[in-house]
This record gives sequence, structure tokens and C-alpha cells, in this order.
Amino acid sequence: MLGYVVTDQRGVLDDMLADIADRLQAEGIRLAGAIQTNTAPTPGARCDMNLRILGAAQSVCISQQLGPHATGCRLDPGALEHAVAHVEQSLATGPQLLIVNKFGKAEMDGRGFRPVIGQALAAGIPVLTAVGRGGLPGFDSFVEGFGLRLPFDSGAALDWCRNAIAEAALDGPAA
Repeated sequence: MLGYVVTDQRGVLDDMLADIADRLQAEGIRLAGAIQTNTAPTPGARCDMNLRILGAAQSVCISQQLGPHATGCRLDPGALEHAVAHVEQSLATGPQLLIVNKFGKAEMDGRGFRPVIGQALAAGIPVLTAVGRGGLPGFDSFVEGFGLRLPFDSGAALDWCRNAIAEAALDGPAA
């Protein structure tokens, strides 16, 4: 089971996924994954992008400072892979749900969280993620019609998570 939310509004999905993760953890749901949090920038700088690793007291900065006039991608691929490794290890602990902050360019290129999403689905662990509108063609190519596009609504996404977790529990682990 794969649920995904689509929007182009910066930061809104991060807040929505963080709220969903916090609410599910408060209910005792075991989670794996990563939620993006951005730290406030110093004057003249851009914010730092951090991934809060779910189920661990850890955050990984995935952005790099390229200077005040840089216009290129600030994602630090090595830091992203470091975060991915932590999340991949957590799949062995038996989470009930994997939340991935977004299916972005790294995932479209076959890297980032893409392998972890596949591992979770193969193990019968439901996955919730976010996709920007521009990333939909790459995402659709990856999922090939598998998955459910959820409305951009925190309550609907939370309900989908609860139902997916309950259904996965009835199905048992994948063979």
C-alpha cells in the first residue's frame, strides 16, 4: 500500500507529514522514515534542510551552503544517503508505516529513498510520501499505477495511514 499527496506549496507538506507522524506516534504506532524540517536562515542565507529520522533521536542536515550567489541545487547527496541508511536500518525493527518526506529528483534518478520505499512495500509495510507536481511523471514511472493519490488534507491522509496499517496487520508480513 502506497499513499501519496501532491502539491507545489513549499513547506506545507513538510508540516502536514510532521503532524501526521507526531499524531501516529502519540497513538503508539511504530514509524520509520524521515520528515523534513527547515531551520530559520541567518540574514542573507537560505534555510538549512534537515531530515528528522523517525523512531530515532536524530536529525541529518541534507543541505549544503553554496554561497550567497549560488543558484544550483543545495541538496548534499552524501548527507541524504546517510539519512537513507538510517531509515533502511530501521526497517528491521518492524515499523507499521514508512513516511518519506518526498519523492524528489534523487528518487526519480533511482537513488535517495527509492530503494527503501521498494523494500518497505515488499515487506508489507505501508508507505506515505509526498510528490511535487513536477515530479509526477517520474513518480508515476516508478509506481506504474500502484498507489493511491490522497487529497491534500491532513485528516484524509491520517485516516488512510490508520486504515493501511490495520489492513497490513490483517494481511501479515509479505512472503
